[in-house]
Amino acid sequence: MADFKKFFKKTAVKEEPKEIPSVPRGLWIKCPGCGEMVYKEDVAANSYVCPKCGGYFRINARTRIRSVVDSGSFEEWFREIKGGNPLDYPGYPEKLEELRMRTHLEDAVLIGKATIEGTETVIGAMDSRFLMGSMGYAVGEKITRAFEKALSEKLPVILFCCSGGARMQEGMVSLMQMAKTAAAVRKHSRAGLLYVPVLTDPTTGGVTASFAMLGDIILAEAGALIGFAGPRVIQQTIGQQLPDGFQKPEFLLEHGIIDGIVPRGQMRTTLGRILKMHRKNRGYSYFPQEVPVREIEPFDRKKKGRKNKRKNGRVTAWERVLAARNSERPTSLEYIYAIFEEFMELHGDRTFGDDGSIVGGIAYLEGQPVTVIGVQKGKSTKENISRNFGMPSPEGYRKALRLMKQAEKFGRPVITFIDTPGAFCGIEAEERGQGSAIAENLAQMSDLEIPVLSIVTGEGGSGGALALGVGNQVWMMENSTYTILSPEGFASILWKDSRRAPEAAGVMKVTAAELLEMGIIDRVILEEYPACEDNLEQIAQDMKQRIKEFLTEQTGKPKELFAQERYERFRRM
Repeated sequence: MADFKKFFKKTAVKEEPKEIPSVPRGLWIKCPGCGEMVYKEDVAANSYVCPKCGGYFRINARTRIRSVVDSGSFEEWFREIKGGNPLDYPGYPEKLEELRMRTHLEDAVLIGKATIEGTETVIGAMDSRFLMGSMGYAVGEKITRAFEKALSEKLPVILFCCSGGARMQEGMVSLMQMAKTAAAVRKHSRAGLLYVPVLTDPTTGGVTASFAMLGDIILAEAGALIGFAGPRVIQQTIGQQLPDGFQKPEFLLEHGIIDGIVPRGQMRTTLGRILKMHRKNRGYSYFPQEVPVREIEPFDRKKKGRKNKRKNGRVTAWERVLAARNSERPTSLEYIYAIFEEFMELHGDRTFGDDGSIVGGIAYLEGQPVTVIGVQKGKSTKENISRNFGMPSPEGYRKALRLMKQAEKFGRPVITFIDTPGAFCGIEAEERGQGSAIAENLAQMSDLEIPVLSIVTGEGGSGGALALGVGNQVWMMENSTYTILSPEGFASILWKDSRRAPEAAGVMKVTAAELLEMGIIDRVILEEYPACEDNLEQIAQDMKQRIKEFLTEQTGKPKELFAQERYERFRRM
C-alpha cells in the first residue's frame, strides 16, 4: 500500500530550470544528480532514474505518457493548434519551427486520451525541451480544450506539469492563459469530474499559479523544483536566504500544499488506483441489497485483560474517562486499516501545513469508495509529539474539511473517527484562526449533500471533537466519552478544585449510555472488554457491519435530504 509520506531518498536536482538533455545519444549518459556516467539502457529500464544515486532524469512528453498509459491506448488531440507572434518578437517564429523539427511536437504540451489500467482518461504532459515548457497561447489553448472535451465526454484529466512559467515572447497573451486554463479547470470540476496534476521538475511561475495547483489530488515527483518564484528570483529580488530543501516536494508536503510524493516507478499504479477509486462518480446507492449479517468470531482474551470493572453493579463515569484515555485503545488509523480496504492517505490543507493529528483519505468498504477521516493519537512519546497528542491545529481541521468537500464532489460518504482531548490551544493555533477553522467545519459539515457518520472511539473533547462530529448519525463506543471540556477543567471552573474531576465526570454525564438517553448520540457500540489490540479485529468487524447497515439506510435518498436530516437532528438539541 502506497503511503506517500514514505517517499524515496531525496534526489539532487538543479535548483534552476536548465536545458538538460533528456536522453542523450550514445551508450552512456551523465547523471544530472551525481554526475556519474551510467549505462543508457539501465537508466531507461529504471524509469529514467539513476541506478547509482536515485536522481531523476527529465523525460520528454511522449516517454512520460508512454510510461503510464496502457500500451497502444494513447490518441493524440489538438495537434493542429499552434501559437502566433503577438509581440512581433524577432526570431520567435523561426525558433518555434526549429523546436518543432527537433522535438517532433507542435508546442510544449502533448494532449490526448488513453486508458490507465483499464480506466479511460484525458492525459497531457508538458515538455521542458520546448522553451522550458513555457505557457503561451498554444499550451493554454490545448489545456483548455482538454478540459472542455473531458467535460463533454465526462472523463477525468491527468496532467504532468513541467514548465518555467509564462512565455515571455508572447507577453500579455501568455499571461491570459493562466485565467483561461483556471476557468476551464473550474468548469470541469463543477461537473463532478476528477483532475490530478502531477508536478515534475520544474513546475514554476504562471503554470504553478494556475492549472498546476487546482487538482482534486496533487501529486509530485521526488526532487522536483516547485514554486511560483524561483529561488534565484527570490534571492535577487528581496535578498532572502532560503532554507535547505526549499521548493522541493518534501517541503511542499510538510507545508500542506500537495497530497503526496510518488516514486516514478510507482506512478502508473498510483494513478490507476486513483482513477479506479473515482469510477463511481456521484453514486448515492451504497448497498442497495440487504446486508448479510456476518458471524463474528468470539473474543478469546486468555493472555491478558479483564471485563469492564464494575462498582455497585456498574462502571463509574470516571472509570469510563480513564478507559477512554488509555494508551492501549486503538487509534483512528488502526480502525481505518482494520475496517476498510486499500486506504490511500491524502495530505495537507493546501494553505499552511499537514497536521499529523488529523489523518484522512480514500478507501473501500467492500467495493464502495468512502472518505475516512480521523483524529490520530500516537502510541509512543515520539509519535505523540508528531501527532500533537491528538490535538488538531487549524490546518488539521481545514485538511479534514477539504477532504469532506472532495467527498461531496464525488458522491462518497464520509466516516469520521473521533479521539481527541480537544483542539490545540497554543499561540500558533490562535494566530492561524483555530476558532474560525472549527466554526467553518461545523457550518460546512452541516450542509454536505452526502451521508456523514461520526464515531467517537476514545475521548470526544469539546469543540475540537464536534468539528468532526456533525454527522447524520453519531455513535460512541461504550468506553468513550463526549464532553463539553475535561472533567478536570469542569471542576476547576465551577468548583475551583481540579482534584474533584472524578466527581465532575459523574455530574457532567459524559458516558455513551447517558448521552444516548439524552438524545445526543444515536448508538452505543458495546465493549465487553475495553478496546485494545487484542480485540481490535472483533470490534472492527462489528463496526464494519454496522457502517454497512448505516449506508444501506441512505440508499435512494435525494442528496439534499442528507443536509436536511443533519439540520433537523441538531435542531432538536
